[in-house]
Amino acid sequence: APVVEQSTCRLSVHLIPNQPNEIVVTVGCAGSRYTTALHTRFSNAMTDARVAIDAEDERLCSIATSSELFNQWIQRSRADLAMMVTETRYGPYPYAGVPWFSTIFGRDGILTALSVLWGNPSLANGVLLSLAATQAIDYDPARDAEPGKILHELRHGEMAALGEVPFGAYYGSVDATPLFILLAGRYYDRTGDLAAVKELWPHIEAALSWMDGDGDRDGDGFIEYARATDRGLAQQGWKDSHDSVFHADGALADGPIALSEVQAYAYAARHHAAELATALGDRKRGRELHRTAEQLHDRFEARFWCDELGAYALALDGRKQPCRVVSSNAVQCLISGIAVPERAARIADTALGPDMFSGWGLRTIRAGEVRFNPMSYHNGSIWPHDTALAALGLARYDRKDAVVRLVEGLFGAAQQFELRRLPELFCGFPRRTDEPPTRYPTACAPQAWASASVFLLIQAMLGIEVDGGRKRVTFRQPRLPDSLEWVRIGNLAVGGAEIDVLCERRGEDVGVSVLRRRGDIALVTER
Repeated sequence: APVVEQSTCRLSVHLIPNQPNEIVVTVGCAGSRYTTALHTRFSNAMTDARVAIDAEDERLCSIATSSELFNQWIQRSRADLAMMVTETRYGPYPYAGVPWFSTIFGRDGILTALSVLWGNPSLANGVLLSLAATQAIDYDPARDAEPGKILHELRHGEMAALGEVPFGAYYGSVDATPLFILLAGRYYDRTGDLAAVKELWPHIEAALSWMDGDGDRDGDGFIEYARATDRGLAQQGWKDSHDSVFHADGALADGPIALSEVQAYAYAARHHAAELATALGDRKRGRELHRTAEQLHDRFEARFWCDELGAYALALDGRKQPCRVVSSNAVQCLISGIAVPERAARIADTALGPDMFSGWGLRTIRAGEVRFNPMSYHNGSIWPHDTALAALGLARYDRKDAVVRLVEGLFGAAQQFELRRLPELFCGFPRRTDEPPTRYPTACAPQAWASASVFLLIQAMLGIEVDGGRKRVTFRQPRLPDSLEWVRIGNLAVGGAEIDVLCERRGEDVGVSVLRRRGDIALVTER
């Protein structure tokens, strides 16, 4: 019998001359979603793993284009995303990234689910139910937990178990809570799943209560953050480096800090919650939430707009002074619809200027800002998910010219990375002929929201809107970059129906036609 010690395993093997002898070693992982029989062969285990990954991948509609390189980018992104999705007791959840963030993150899961929502709503369902189950119900300063707040990060390692870091179940994220409501609203738009809304509604109300109460630390109508202890994250937006929020002179902003994009998320969250309340039969609550959303809009425009920048301020500091810095945060605001059209147009022009758009993607802050550094984590680098969210916002305001440039930029970058795998981030140096993007040495690859970015870009450029309640798929002002002649979408499921669609260049226009239709589903094209 084998002799197993702390660091060795000794086997006694009888070898017959000129005869093969196979030794099979099976290593199991406690807590894995896969159970491995004691004598399972490697080939069988690999087949089982591939079957599970393929099953996850098949939840997303098929996508093919006229470009083999673009197809490779799509296929790599699909495979990576399927690999990172873990089946939890509440449904599928995308772990954030390998190797540093291979666990549940609230913000990352929400934005990843949002990116693929049009083609795979089941991921959003799993994310919403998982985050509802882990929503904070008590105050715990060591974990920055407050009732109604949505999880930032969940860890099970030794340091978390021993309390050496606060990230066992940590809530230091200012944007995950409004984003949770936003995703719930868009999930309902996509699916018409009223049963899920009923299940989620108490958690949505708790999240709204946090936004109105603990989330608004000084009662001015904006959501702010400040860590409760010095062990928590100093910065609690998606740019969570310690030096990511600063003034034009480079001075770090003192808290509590109100980030621009968080107010935009809150605006969208309130409108979505209003529609959900109305769908559940509470019209009075719906009207109230619509009203508070518009009140937030008016306050936001008055306090955050910086005319000399052509953009919203990065943030307001604890003294309510704007951080007059041009950043990608302002472009992310567009996905909510909070900007009036004239200001959205100026933001688009600013974003596509050479100081923000490197040729590969959007920089997190403008070149020329005092703290700009193209090799920094958050102060001048390029994050694919950030650029993709910007594209979605620009599409909302009909700036398809800008969307196409962003698609071409990230497509060009993907061709330069191994396996066509976009990493978590890369450096923000200008694009130069015959030079690839400069890698960020410690970036996760794959990273869930980076892998999902190509699907968000496809949605933005084709203007895809899926209305599950009406069983309708709309293509709003579809555009294709010069590198693509056509895009074919297959097995797009809406309710119990399915549709295959071809988007094809026709001169200066893009035509949309039905290749196959099964069940009751309508196709609408808006020019």
